[in-house]
Amino acid sequence: MSEKCLWLRCEEKRFERRAALTPTTARKLIESGFKIYVERDKQRIFDDSEYEVVGCELVEHSTWPSAPIDMPIIGLKELPDSGTPLPHTHVQFAHCYKQQAGWSSVLARFYRGGGTLYDLEFLTDENGRRVAAFGFHAGFAGAAAGALAYAAQKTGSKLGRLEPYPNEQAMVADVKANLGGRENNVKALVIGALGRCGRGAVDFFRKIGLKEDNIVKWDLDETAKGGPFQEILDVDIFVNCIYLTTPIPPFLSREQIHSVGNRRRLGVVVDVSCDTTNPNNPIPIYSTYTTFLEPTVAADVGAGNPPLEVISIDHLPTLLPREASEQFSADLLPSLLEFPDRENARVWVDAKKLYEKKLAEAVEKEKLSTV
Repeated sequence: MSEKCLWLRCEEKRFERRAALTPTTARKLIESGFKIYVERDKQRIFDDSEYEVVGCELVEHSTWPSAPIDMPIIGLKELPDSGTPLPHTHVQFAHCYKQQAGWSSVLARFYRGGGTLYDLEFLTDENGRRVAAFGFHAGFAGAAAGALAYAAQKTGSKLGRLEPYPNEQAMVADVKANLGGRENNVKALVIGALGRCGRGAVDFFRKIGLKEDNIVKWDLDETAKGGPFQEILDVDIFVNCIYLTTPIPPFLSREQIHSVGNRRRLGVVVDVSCDTTNPNNPIPIYSTYTTFLEPTVAADVGAGNPPLEVISIDHLPTLLPREASEQFSADLLPSLLEFPDRENARVWVDAKKLYEKKLAEAVEKEKLSTV
């Protein structure tokens, strides 16, 4: 495609308010010669007018299927389940490369439509590090949700519907108000503490006033011996921030939780990594994603034992949609500027090779055909 174009689609996932392109990034792309089309969207944190004023062309809500076939479509979260073939090039998180539930069905849509998937999760630099990620804000928001669930638990209630915050300061203030001084005694453990996500969780716990000694920070060295880990049961909040690439022993198990009975301090698990349907999920004490509407699910702890709630929301950064979007989109910008030359730009070449590899696996598994 000779013309530099991108089509920003709306997000269909409920409560998702983030955007892959912000008005700030869109303006910089336009200044570099791009034509940016933006679907009107009342759910997005950025008003349509914010895009229009920087030079984007607004198009109707959810009309990307009728866009020219050579128009690249960019979004964040996965498309709604459907058997409809996908003939376009899509840039998004597809959550189908680690054999998550329904992975081959997602790839089958591209196969039958002749489209291409560039998965945002697997755009990496020459050192294998992701060029753009929501990790910091995922950890930050996950820690906030965990603290809110803990606060609700201590008053004998359950965390209700979560709503996105306008900014970080509002989030910190709200959580502190809900804790009502309890933060002085809260103990939290973050696994994956050296990564983006883990750093975000640690940063949040510090900002709400947890004592430094009460923020337990684990990474590869501490988990090398293999779980399950008794230490997780000895904190109030456990936040899992690892990036799972290979099978590992579970961090927690149902048997372990049952065996300790009421001798457990742990009350809240926040699985930011959300490998819920991954066959190698290191926290196999629950089996469903949670949502902003119902943020927690109860783990099986045995009769008469204190509650243990799990948060497994797979788009936590949307609790801070404007800040998370700005950071992610700014990090993605250098790669987007190379997108028109994606047949030669390494980050896109590698992403396409990975797509073709995963597509071949799906074809073999499902015996896909274009018919």
